[in-house]
Amino acid sequence: MISAKPFDFPYDGNLQAKHTALIVIDLQEDFLSTTGYFALQGYDPAPLRAILPAVSQLIAACREAGVQIIHTRQGYRGDLADMTPYEKWRRKRNGLEGTTALLRSSPGYEIVPELDVRPEDIIVDKTCNGAFTYTDFEHVLRAQGITHLLFSGCTTDVCVHTTLREACDRNFQCLTISDACASGDQYAHEAALHMVTVENGVFGTLTDTAAVLAGLKKLGTSTK
Repeated sequence: MISAKPFDFPYDGNLQAKHTALIVIDLQEDFLSTTGYFALQGYDPAPLRAILPAVSQLIAACREAGVQIIHTRQGYRGDLADMTPYEKWRRKRNGLEGTTALLRSSPGYEIVPELDVRPEDIIVDKTCNGAFTYTDFEHVLRAQGITHLLFSGCTTDVCVHTTLREACDRNFQCLTISDACASGDQYAHEAALHMVTVENGVFGTLTDTAAVLAGLKKLGTSTK
């Protein structure tokens, strides 16, 4: 088990690598670079970049334990054909019209090079904040026999939390890793982490990287 609050993860103590995935949400250039979407909105990407060492540690440990790595990327088609009028209006209102921010055809769409992304990793491309909406994410998880999700990435209050809530509603067992998630708004980050634990874990459980690493180490190679 992994030490967590308000209860250890998973609730029944049955942690198996083959049924577990590390979800790395939207650690793309558009969110972490000083010239990408996030910076263009006036946010400092430094807090997001600060979690990269923790996420890298988690990726390495999960690979060693036999846990699947799943990355998500957020962005729209280069021709904007998948954007509704409201989304185009918001894009213009946010000063992004005419830019390549959050477009799949741009370099900003790519996962930052600091992370070790390998061919055996799964990448889910999405247009919405939640990774389940209009994607094959749930089908992939069911097909791979994955029932337990470890959450990392950005931003804690938006894409991480939306995907977490969607996962909980689908009865996946969820663990959010506090120091492997980040937001451009510290208050929103802390509030989002707090909301995981309300109502005795309504959105699963909360822990830190050290606890996950310790738990994965105990798995050994027998569950690969």
